[in-house]
Amino acid sequence: MCRNIKILFNFDPPVTPEEIRAASLQFVRKLSGLNKPSKANEAAFEAAVDEIAASSARLLAGLQTSAPPRSREEEAARAKARNALRFGRSG
Repeated sequence: MCRNIKILFNFDPPVTPEEIRAASLQFVRKLSGLNKPSKANEAAFEAAVDEIAASSARLLAGLQTSAPPRSREEEAARAKARNALRFGRSG
């Protein structure tokens, strides 16, 4: 799994369309192996990002949970702590 793709479900405030699109872009980049497509592949690349963003938005809208909403600040702190353990540095 691409580490740059963030969890988007169950946040307060809810995820934005921009966050969904950014995760979709990362997914398509990972899947295709292309960071920036050539002009010949640009239309297919953008169409895939749009389709995945739309599917992701539908998925997130349809999911239900009884868990309390996540805090962006807490999730960022956890990620920073994981990175410090993984890479042996703080900050």
